[in-house]
Amino acid sequence: MKPTETLKNEHKAILLMLDVVESVSEKLDAGENVPAEHLTKIVDFIRGFADKCHHAKEEDLLFPAMEKTGIPRQGGPIGVMLIEHTEGREYVRKMSEAAEEYAAGDRKVGARFAENARGYAALLTQHIHKEDNILYPIADARLSPQTQAGLEKDFERVEEEVVGPGKHEEYHRLLEKLEKTYC
Repeated sequence: MKPTETLKNEHKAILLMLDVVESVSEKLDAGENVPAEHLTKIVDFIRGFADKCHHAKEEDLLFPAMEKTGIPRQGGPIGVMLIEHTEGREYVRKMSEAAEEYAAGDRKVGARFAENARGYAALLTQHIHKEDNILYPIADARLSPQTQAGLEKDFERVEEEVVGPGKHEEYHRLLEKLEKTYC
C-alpha cells in the first residue's frame, strides 16, 4: 500500500470523528447533557490519533520526503498544510480547556467546546479534501517506489514507537462507540 493510501484511510476515521464532533456540538448548543468523559475522549482521539499519529507521519516523514523532490516547504501546499495543522492544534487546545471545565461541573462552557469543535471540524474537513485531492497526488507522482516503501515502514514505526502498541486499534474502538452514540 502507498503511504498516501494509509493516510487517506486515517482521514476516513478522522472524518467520522468530525461527524461525532458535529453531533456533540449540536447537543451542547441545545443545552443537552453530554457525558464529560465523551468530551475528554474526543480530545484524546484528536490529539492521539489525528495529531500524534497522523500529522506526525505527514510532518516528520511525508513532507520532508516531498521536499527532497523539490517541493518547497514554504509558499506551497506543504506550507499551507503545516499552517492548518497549527490552527487545528489551537482549536483542540481550547476544546481541551472547555472539556476540563465542563468535567469540573461548569456546563456553561459546553457552548465554548462546541464553538471550537465546529471550527476544528470545518478546518479539518477542507484540509483533508486538499490533502486527498492535491497534496497526496503530488506525492504519489514525485516519490519513487523505494521512497514510498521506506515511508510505509517508517509509518509502522510511528505506530509502534510514538503512538504505542495497540493504541491505533484502541482509537478505532473508541470511534465506533462514539459513532453508535452520536451518529
